[in-house]
Amino acid sequence: MKKATISGLLALLVMLVLTVLPLPASAQCTMCKTQVESASNEKDDYDTTGLNKGIVYLMTIPYVLIGTVGFFWYRHTQQQKKKAPFNG
Repeated sequence: MKKATISGLLALLVMLVLTVLPLPASAQCTMCKTQVESASNEKDDYDTTGLNKGIVYLMTIPYVLIGTVGFFWYRHTQQQKKKAPFNG
């Protein structure tokens, strides 16, 4: 039990470190890359915060949906456990 707890905490620590570290980000989508390159050619002071906020917004929607479904599924299974008769 102690070994599992230590390995779990180590895995959590590694995930947190990888989440916090700044990683170089470049546009992965062809359309995004094209828009950024064309806009940077037109102006030197192109502000990419709008593009970055849009990407983050699009990225969070699936996580919110999956979290909501998971929450209701968990709550449903907990209610089913409470209703089940004791067979022991």
